[in-house]
Formats: sequence, structure tokens, C-alpha cells
Amino acid sequence: MIENKAPGKDITEEDMKSKFPLAAKKAGKEASTFIAAGVEFGGALIPVFAGPNMVESEELIVETAKAVKARGAHFLRGGAFKPLSFPYRSAKYTETREQGIAWLKVAKQEAGIGIITEVMEERFLDLICDAADILQIGSRNMQNYPLISAAAKTGKPLMIKRHFGCSLRDWLGAVEYAMVEGNEKVILCERGVSAPHTHRSSSRFLLDLQVVPAAQEVTHLPIAVDPSHATFWRSWVRPMSLASVAGGADAIMLEVHPDPENSAVDPLQPIDFASFGDLMKDMERVARCVDRTLGVHI
Repeated sequence: MIENKAPGKDITEEDMKSKFPLAAKKAGKEASTFIAAGVEFGGALIPVFAGPNMVESEELIVETAKAVKARGAHFLRGGAFKPLSFPYRSAKYTETREQGIAWLKVAKQEAGIGIITEVMEERFLDLICDAADILQIGSRNMQNYPLISAAAKTGKPLMIKRHFGCSLRDWLGAVEYAMVEGNEKVILCERGVSAPHTHRSSSRFLLDLQVVPAAQEVTHLPIAVDPSHATFWRSWVRPMSLASVAGGADAIMLEVHPDPENSAVDPLQPIDFASFGDLMKDMERVARCVDRTLGVHI
């Protein structure tokens, strides 16, 4: 039971009734389930999104799609339109945009895998929807409500990443903008919060695993976790992925690249194909301890 007089930005019973009634958990509706590209979300299965931060080339994305699919991934992730931190581009640090979307379509067809990719502007929705099975709203656009509303109206499932400075209350408010358009296929994704660090300042964010059970107390929607972007360091991805599964995550997003150290974007955080395969098996072992599965044979 939520206290009626919660301080600050805590969620109240009144919030559940009037601020995000569609996203709020209700009696008799403990968890929502839905299907995207033949994969169920919200049930016993923990779907995995895997792939590079950026769609760098057709050859790379097709190779990656086949590799992650063979190791148990349910969706290929890859950014064609990227919210890069600075406006300057180079031959390596850039966006592949429309060409990247075309390459994702090739990878989807050749590997037989679902696609999740980020949408940044409403004007590219039709193009992206032609390739993507799930539309990602990135953390920087979590409160871009017109974009969320437009994406929701496509009928495609959405994954809304939590902004690194936003509360759970803010996050659910953003989700409500999608649901009020009649789109109930929404995934929330935790990808790290900004906080004073006690370990390594260059890790950028702290993975807020507490938000998984906290969110599950108040919403019926599935909660994904992105350990790659949250930790920023390759060696930390495995332990935080296992912790995410143990902590109740309903989906996992991982950055996977055939040559991590030469990744065009964020080369410190991707894992390679072999490490991904090992991690999938280890996550499956943990999942079985909490009555879940990734669908991986071990």
C-alpha cells in the first residue's frame, strides 16, 4: 500500500488515480503481457535485446544479428539515428541514419530476428516503423511528450528509457503519454541515474536496480534494464546483468559488438560475441532461480 501523504516526488495513491491511471497497477491486473515480433513480454520469459550502439555498416550489423540470434537474443538493437552528446561528426563518430535503417532491414531478413531502434524525430517515424518491431524512446527524449504521443499512435510497441535525472514518478508520467493514445504495449527501461559516485567517476551513471521492484509495486508494465549504458565499463556489464535478472528485470538490453575496442561509439562498454554467449547462459542459470527463463539451453 502506498502512503497517501508521501514527501517530495514519491508516488501517492492520488497519483495512481489521476496522474497515471493507465500505467498504474490495478487489482486483478498484476502484470501486463503482450507480443512483439512473436516474443512475449511480461511473462516468465526475459527477452534480450543485443547489438551495437550504432549501425556502422551492413556487413557489421548482419554479422551481429546472426551472432546474437545464434546465442539466444530475441531482438537486435542498433542505433541509426543517434543522440550523440556533441554536434561534431567524423568518419567514425557519426550516424548512418536512413542508410542504417536500410541495413537493419537487411539484418532482420537475413537473421530472422526482431528489431528495436531509437526514434528521435517524428518526421522519420514511417521510415523507422518499416524496419522496427519496437520503437525506442531514448533517455534524452523521455520527456519529449509530442514525440512519445506520435510514436504511440503508430501502434508499435514502445520502450521508454528513464532519463538519468528523473524520478519514477516522472518516468510513469511519460509512459502515460503513450498509453493515453491507446497504446498499451509499453516497456520501461532503466539505464542508470546521475549521482555522486563512490567508485569511478568516469562510469557516468549508477545502475538503479532498486527501481525495478519499486516500479513493479506501482505499474503493471514490464521493466527492462540496460547494464551496458549504465555502467559504461565492459567488465561491469556481466555482474550487473546477472544482478538485474536476479532483481526481477523483465527484459535486458546489452551492447554487443564483433570488435568492442573499435566500436564507433562508446568502445569501453560493448562485449564481444563469445562473452555475450557466456553471459546468456549465466543469466539463464540465475533466471531459473527466480522462476524465469531466457529460453537458453544450458
